[in-house]
Amino acid sequence: MDILALALAGIVSFLLTPLLCRIAPRLGAVDKPNARKIHHTLMPRLGGVAIYAGFMLAYWLGGYRHQEYLGLFLAGTFIMLVGIIDDIRSLSPRLKLLGQIVAAVILVGFGVRVDFLTNPFDGLFILGKLAIPVTIFWLVGVTNALNLVDGLDGLAAGTSLIAAVTIAVVAWFNGELVVAFLSLALAAAVLGFLPFNFHPARIFMGDSGSMFLGFNLAALATIGLTKSATVISLFIPVVILGLPILDTMFAIVRRFLNHRPIFAPDKGHLHHRLLAQGLSQRQAVGVIYLVDACLGGSAILLSRVATDQGVLILIGLAVIILVGCDKLGIIGRGGLARAKTRHNTLHLF
Repeated sequence: MDILALALAGIVSFLLTPLLCRIAPRLGAVDKPNARKIHHTLMPRLGGVAIYAGFMLAYWLGGYRHQEYLGLFLAGTFIMLVGIIDDIRSLSPRLKLLGQIVAAVILVGFGVRVDFLTNPFDGLFILGKLAIPVTIFWLVGVTNALNLVDGLDGLAAGTSLIAAVTIAVVAWFNGELVVAFLSLALAAAVLGFLPFNFHPARIFMGDSGSMFLGFNLAALATIGLTKSATVISLFIPVVILGLPILDTMFAIVRRFLNHRPIFAPDKGHLHHRLLAQGLSQRQAVGVIYLVDACLGGSAILLSRVATDQGVLILIGLAVIILVGCDKLGIIGRGGLARAKTRHNTLHLF
C-alpha cells in the first residue's frame, strides 16, 4: 500500500498540474514580471495545489492518524490556503507572516516541538517554556527560507525534492518509518510537478507551493530528526535545509551591511550571483542542485558517524560554504553593487 500511495502522489501531481496551468489565469493567480524577476511574461502560479493534492492523498492512503501527523495535515492545509489566497490576491508580508505563525501554532498544539538542544560539550539544554517559541521560529524561518530561493525555474522544487529524500533516508536510519514515508510522499508529489516547472517553466508553484513545502520539510525534520540526544542530531536538519537557510541569513547580513531594509528584495541571492557569472538558468539550477545533494549527503553521513568526526565534517562544511559565498559576493558590503554592475553588463535580469 505504501508503494502504491507514493506512486499515486506523483501521478496525481503530474496529472493535476496541466489543469492548474489553465485554471490559474482565470482566477487571477499569475506572476507578473518586474525588474527583479527573471521571467518576462505572465506565469500561472498555483502549482503548489498539485503538490498538496499528491502529498495529502498519500497521507490518507498511508493511514497515519497519530496526533502529530494529524497536526501536520491540519497545519499544512491551513498554510496551503494562505498560499492560495496570496497567489490570487497578493497578501501583505505581515498577513503572510501571521498565517505562517498560526500554522506553526496549530502544529505545536498537536505536540510537535523541539524540547531540547544538544550541548556540544556535555549534556542537553532543556528548553522548557522556550520549546514552543523555538519550534515556531524554526517552522516559520524554514518556510520563508524556501520561499526566498524560489527565484528560478525548478529551483525551489528541486531543492525541496533533494531535502525530502534526504530527510527520508536519515529518518529511516533512525527508525522513524512514518516520517520516512511522508518525506518520500512529499518528494513524489514534487517530482510529479517538476517537469512542468523546470526551465522553460509552464507554471510556478507560487507561495501555495513554496510555503507548503518549506513548512512541511521543517515539520518532518522536527518530528523525525530532533528526538535523538546525540550532539550532532541538532545539526542534521539544518544541514539538510542548509542552502535556503544560509541564503536567507546571508541576505539579512548583506542588506544590513548595505544599509537596506532587511525585508527589501535584492539580487544578491545565490541564484542571482550564479546568473551574474554568466551561467544560464539551467546551469545555475544544476549547480545549486549539486550543492543541495552534497549537503544532503553530508547530513546522511553526519547521522552515521561518531560525534568527533561529525564536528570535523561540520567545520569543513562551514569553511567551504563561507569561502564560496564570499567569492560569489553573496555576503558583504559590495555584493549588491557587484550584482548591479554585472546586471548592466550581461543584461540577464
